[in-house]
Amino acid sequence: MTKHIGLILAAMLLMAAPAWAQKNYDPGATDTEIKIGNVSPATGWLSEYGAVARAEGAYFQMINDRGGINGRKINFVSLDSGSSPRKAIELAHRLVEEDQVLLIFGSQGAAANVAIRPYMNERKVPQLFVASPLSKLNDPAQFPWTMGFQPSAGTEAAIYAKYILQNKPDAKIAVLYADDEEGKDFLQGLHEALGDKSGSMIVKEASYEDYDPYLDPQLAALKNSGADVFLNFTVGKYSTQAIRKIYDMDWHPMQFLPNASLSIAAFLDPAGLKKAVGIITSARSKGWMSAQARNDPDAQEFLDWMHKYNANASLRDANNVYGYEAAETLIEVLKKCGDDLTRANVMKQATSLDLSVGMLLPGIRVRTSPTDYRPIKQLYLMRFDGSNWVKFSDLIGG
Repeated sequence: MTKHIGLILAAMLLMAAPAWAQKNYDPGATDTEIKIGNVSPATGWLSEYGAVARAEGAYFQMINDRGGINGRKINFVSLDSGSSPRKAIELAHRLVEEDQVLLIFGSQGAAANVAIRPYMNERKVPQLFVASPLSKLNDPAQFPWTMGFQPSAGTEAAIYAKYILQNKPDAKIAVLYADDEEGKDFLQGLHEALGDKSGSMIVKEASYEDYDPYLDPQLAALKNSGADVFLNFTVGKYSTQAIRKIYDMDWHPMQFLPNASLSIAAFLDPAGLKKAVGIITSARSKGWMSAQARNDPDAQEFLDWMHKYNANASLRDANNVYGYEAAETLIEVLKKCGDDLTRANVMKQATSLDLSVGMLLPGIRVRTSPTDYRPIKQLYLMRFDGSNWVKFSDLIGG
């Protein structure tokens, strides 16, 4: 009798085994491939940020050369938006409906990501680690399929405000910002962090449109305000233009620049390195250009990857390390998914992260939860010395 029961149990186990080993796939995932979509400005006024997607593609190539993820190779489909939000919508539809990607990853720009967000959430396709600091992109209650990567613009502005309050409490502040949601996000974060002192400390604000040919009128008005602190909340070519122009105007305030505009190769070189000396920005990534960096295994690994997989890119372009960090984080999410490569499981794993990413500075971890879609929330401050960025602060939270 006992032997008979044992045979029955063995048969039941054999019948159940295939169910335990079953693989779950949504479009974009197979036994051999994981297809990932991306919308990036390879051309247009934000084209400098196209380097991020190229770096991400290079990182995925390295992963593929190492055998992929559980034997599955990454198929990275990156399309050029031409810096147009309208084009980004068209491309998101194409990636989901025609290319059948599992998810869209690392798409660039506030306006583009806001534009495609309703569609991605309606279709329940992950819009993961979007490359924009816009605070409203962290809204899991309303848009549970959309997640950012870097600290929000409000967090970054608050960190600069804290530094000003502690080190220059009698500052007269001038602010230049884009007349869009992201620019206003920076401005709001600054006002909130300064609190009841914002009315007296901020002496002049000016905005610009992304089609303005130059910033001369705004910068002249800001200088004439008598400000001795300049919050230069510009991105792309406007950062280069503003840095160059205020120096040529013989205006030398304490200047702050967004993390998105810190690339030496993309933005400071064209402005003139001498004209950028003393600028302060936020830091989340380890340095890789100094002699000391060669003693850091993570920095050395990044440099080895650059030489082998991203050799045509400039080592002085910080957009490469951003793409490297974001791609590494996505790979960790996909590893956690195992053989359950469904869109729902991708989001489940992405919203339960607590990990260290090699090129992030000590103390900064990628942490998320179902109610907190901001993977990175802390930063350091650094100052440009004419050749490199030099970290000078302790870790600061927004």
